[in-house]
Amino acid sequence: MKGEREQEPTNEDLELDITRKRKTTSDVWDHFTRKKVDGKIKAQCHHCSKLYLGDSSQGTTHLRNHLARCPRLKFKDIRDMQQQVLIKQQNKVDGTMSLNAYQFDQGKVRNNLARMVILHEYPLSIVDHIGFREFVVSLQPLFKLVTRNTLKSDILKIYDNEREKALKMTDKNGSRMAITTDMWTSSNKKRGFMVITAHFIDHTWTLQSRVLRFVYVPSPHTKDVLADVLVDWFLEWNIDRKLSTITVDNCSTNDAMIRLLLNKLDTSSLMLGGSMLHMRCAAHILNLIVQDGLSLIGDGIEMIRDSIERIRDSVIYWTGSPKRRQKFEEMHLVLDCKTHWNSTYLMLSTALIYKDVFPRLAKRETSYSSLPYDHDCELAKDICGKLELFHSVTEFFSGRKYSTTNMYFSLVCELKIALNEWSLSSNEMIATMAESMLAKFNSYWANVSVVMTVAAILDPRYKMKLLEFYYPNIYGDNSNLEIEKVKNLCYDLLDEYGDLDDSASSPAAQMKFRLSGSMSCFDLFVNNSSKKHGSARMEFDYFIDEGVLKKSEDFDILGWWKSNGLKYPTLQRIARDILVIPVTTVASESAFSTSGRLLSPHRSRLHSKTIEAMMCAQNWLWSEINGSSTMSGDCDLQTILDDGEPNEEDGSCVTVVDN
Repeated sequence: MKGEREQEPTNEDLELDITRKRKTTSDVWDHFTRKKVDGKIKAQCHHCSKLYLGDSSQGTTHLRNHLARCPRLKFKDIRDMQQQVLIKQQNKVDGTMSLNAYQFDQGKVRNNLARMVILHEYPLSIVDHIGFREFVVSLQPLFKLVTRNTLKSDILKIYDNEREKALKMTDKNGSRMAITTDMWTSSNKKRGFMVITAHFIDHTWTLQSRVLRFVYVPSPHTKDVLADVLVDWFLEWNIDRKLSTITVDNCSTNDAMIRLLLNKLDTSSLMLGGSMLHMRCAAHILNLIVQDGLSLIGDGIEMIRDSIERIRDSVIYWTGSPKRRQKFEEMHLVLDCKTHWNSTYLMLSTALIYKDVFPRLAKRETSYSSLPYDHDCELAKDICGKLELFHSVTEFFSGRKYSTTNMYFSLVCELKIALNEWSLSSNEMIATMAESMLAKFNSYWANVSVVMTVAAILDPRYKMKLLEFYYPNIYGDNSNLEIEKVKNLCYDLLDEYGDLDDSASSPAAQMKFRLSGSMSCFDLFVNNSSKKHGSARMEFDYFIDEGVLKKSEDFDILGWWKSNGLKYPTLQRIARDILVIPVTTVASESAFSTSGRLLSPHRSRLHSKTIEAMMCAQNWLWSEINGSSTMSGDCDLQTILDDGEPNEEDGSCVTVVDN
């Protein structure tokens, strides 16, 4: 076969070419030149020199198709020839919107892919999924999909970058930090992890919370091992001298761990010499109190035990088969877990709503033999009435919304007063339960109440008036003595913060003043003592004597203290450190739901460093998206498990339960 020979164009050909050029408006011709080869018009590619049909009657589709796969055409050239796409972008400084030309960036898309996997807990293997790969190709053919290892590397880069930002944030922060920590063991690999969460109020007086470590801790998890992990982290993040409290679950190992920490840390840098460092989880204590009372059910109170068992058996019967469940589907009965008192409360309270239905159903089902007696329901009603308060308080303590510490004191006081009243009940069983719960409550009251009490006093709506209202009902004739103890504790804090002001602001000036000889050492001592026990305490006295603000549900306590620093400078610094202290470990425990998904059986091979990177980076990225770290921001944590049928009206997800 005779090959095509390239010929120099004649004048006639050039005139034809010029004429054609006037008519060729497609941007494809920026990459092709017309030539006459063997008497035919050809289009030669500028990049690979291949020849294609070039007559205008042939169109340009085949030429464009060639450009899409031309081996010598750079990605930049493809982007230059593509039609410009305008995208809406928001200015990060002033928030204004503008239209800008889209420019493909492989690195930026890779970063967004890694962020997506972190934020929503997608598996690393998503890049191997055929459906995802097809979707990416159809969405942006220019994007070169990465491998699993590359995705992991991108995730670690994001973690390193966000960690650096978190380090700078905590280092620049001028207030103390409250820590919550807890241990968790994965169910599939039995690996132990410690989650460490820091809480603080930043310079804008916004509550901040960051999961700073999710560290693998080899067994055994002794007090020494746990204490060493925490001390290493304190030093690594340079917050060993900025601690306020450490909130932990109530157990002997944690008690011993805190004692070890006090020996390892410089107690002179801690609040009141470290006496406030140990903060026991209030939600855990409430659970222990109720469990202690309900344990009497199995220790000899036969009537309560038998009544609850009959109601429990009824729930088991009517939810035990699809057919019986269908008959009773409108009842929405829930079966309890015997080791969780709140589930027992929910089971009893729900069953009481439908107590009149049980007898009617018994007539239709002859095999139903666990019909509760009337006194069962009455007893369940009494128990629910008592547990309802504890359930409400526990729900508030355990809520995902991060509240300031001043919100809890009145709730704890209400529980204390209620237990006092229940212990005097004419129902012997209720009184016995209340006495047992009251004894447990009193054993923890002194520890959990200190921080809550000080925080309540710092609320300008309450101040000392809240103590004057509650303490007579709690302490009786000793109420004035207890109020005076709290007041002296506040004075001690004021003295300590006043000393910090003096030592931080004028050590050189004091030395110069002493060396000048204008005042003796004794005079200086008297002067400092007067300051320490004068101005700061006078500031506090003025604050509590000024009267309380009118109570308002939408009162912003952080905003109030932010704007009253000139009037109460020492109290403002104390408020910034106290109001952020968490009374529960919920902030750390909430991380375990994420870790449980990360360490599901099919992901159990993840390295501990990868797990920590994904856990911490997820928390940091969501905090950035929400603008702050309160656990109920504008965007809640979204995962692949948060799915449901879309609502036809607003597009929100609706969970469908199949019976």
